[in-house]
Amino acid sequence: MADQEKKQYIIVHSAKYETTYTKKYLNRKVWEEPNFNNINSYIPGTIIDILVKVGQVLDEGDSIIVLEAMKMYNDIQMPFKGRVVKINIEKGQKIPKNFLMMEIEPVD
Repeated sequence: MADQEKKQYIIVHSAKYETTYTKKYLNRKVWEEPNFNNINSYIPGTIIDILVKVGQVLDEGDSIIVLEAMKMYNDIQMPFKGRVVKINIEKGQKIPKNFLMMEIEPVD
């Protein structure tokens, strides 16, 4: 009975396959669709400088944050023309990977 509870069925092109999922698979972080209006840190580091203010309108490619990671300065740039909605970081703050640094919205 316990084996039947662990068995899962996957349907691929109308073919039904029986499988069991590992604990690692069941405990994995579930994929979420990315929100392109959020600027997340892609590496842990320290905020060296914040070059923008809330409400400021920027063009694609403008520098917005300087992040120091692994003894290198990383220039974070605006991905599209938009307005800064919220800044969630401070100068000198240490941040982990995938930390929400800034929220932006597109502008025409």
